[in-house]
Amino acid sequence: QMQLVESGGGLVQAGGSLRLSCAAAGRTFSSYIMAWFRQAPGTERQLVASISRPGTNTRYADSVKGRFTISRDNAENTVYLQMNSLKPEDTAVYYCAAGGGIIATITSTTYWGQGTQVTVSS
Repeated sequence: QMQLVESGGGLVQAGGSLRLSCAAAGRTFSSYIMAWFRQAPGTERQLVASISRPGTNTRYADSVKGRFTISRDNAENTVYLQMNSLKPEDTAVYYCAAGGGIIATITSTTYWGQGTQVTVSS
């Protein structure tokens, strides 16, 4: 089992920044591809960003490229999502996930966090 706990969400004005953290416990963190997903009310959960096991490769949804940065610290069992130039359409519950796949492409999700709310006001 792996437990994932997100933190760092909140309310921010458009153009502002937030940094989400996801702390993992219970399994070998570095053996999983890590990812951030988000889900706005009435929509499907969307993959935002993913990062390879050693942290050397990343992938992003087109909607966040150039604004969001995913990173990980395998010594601290933590994955981060730095979000800059936030827009109202970024408002959602953000979830971190651990899973399998190839390099930075996550193809299966095994563990999920409980989610953290991000609200961007206009």
